[in-house]
Amino acid sequence: MKSLKKLVGFLMVLWGLSSQSALGFEVKFEPVADQVYAYVGPLTNRTEENLGLNNNIGLVVTSEGAVLIDSGAGNPSAKALEQAAKRITDQQIVAVINTGSQDHRWLGNDYFAAKGAKVYALAKTVATQKSMALGHIEKMTKVSTLFATTQPAYAANPFEGETGKFSVGGVDFELLFLGDAHFPGDAVLWLPNQKVLFSGDLIYVDRMLGVHPFSKVNSWQQAFHKAESFPAKVIVPGHGQVCDWKKARRDTGDYLDKLVEVMSAAADEMLGVDQAVADNADWPEFKHLEHYDSWHKTILNRTYLQFEQGM
Repeated sequence: MKSLKKLVGFLMVLWGLSSQSALGFEVKFEPVADQVYAYVGPLTNRTEENLGLNNNIGLVVTSEGAVLIDSGAGNPSAKALEQAAKRITDQQIVAVINTGSQDHRWLGNDYFAAKGAKVYALAKTVATQKSMALGHIEKMTKVSTLFATTQPAYAANPFEGETGKFSVGGVDFELLFLGDAHFPGDAVLWLPNQKVLFSGDLIYVDRMLGVHPFSKVNSWQQAFHKAESFPAKVIVPGHGQVCDWKKARRDTGDYLDKLVEVMSAAADEMLGVDQAVADNADWPEFKHLEHYDSWHKTILNRTYLQFEQGM
């Protein structure tokens, strides 16, 4: 029975990849620094066509093998990332680093772990992954039955505390928790020698950031400003094009600052959520962001409620 399930899963992945090619979707890593690459996902939502890879993923080539920064939304995503990595290097993927716990950041872990890759993550991140794993797999299976064979896999020895420093093939990595943000336990990855910051979902550019009921806007704002201390020459955001601090501030930092300032004041004044949203429904400086029309009012609503509850 297990063999049959594996065969079905393998055939489904192959079908997904052939469909991906036919629909014109391609996973492609582009250089951002010496031996450092980024796949920049589309600004759309997760679909069967994009294999759930509407986020950004990193690749670092070292003397001991390739390192993947986030592993995709499940087996089909992981397979596509593996094939894209092979177009950059003939090195095997020997390590996977998780910056977060949303499905497309880690549900490919099992695929790579089965091939011998070591998974790195903070304990804070793993705790959220474990609490949300089944729901995320169910959600991805609704996006496409290609994800039905996906199984959760976690870092065997996650880093306790807020920092994990390690090296692979002579390359130094620093995995850091700056504060709960889009998801509890979100982290950033800093490459100190290359001066590249993989922000995970701490930073969004070109599209609206996502505030869920479990997101923590006040903490997110503070975490963003902590991240500004990194002298990054290149920022690979969680979503959107590779950028610098100026663009990161415009599309994420400024939005978070205004959210916290305006909605905390509205909550202090006991204005009421409906009135607070109505008064702030039009923020023209952020209309250039994809999904502004569908997300902005929801974000206002959720942020006001967080401050009303003293979060």
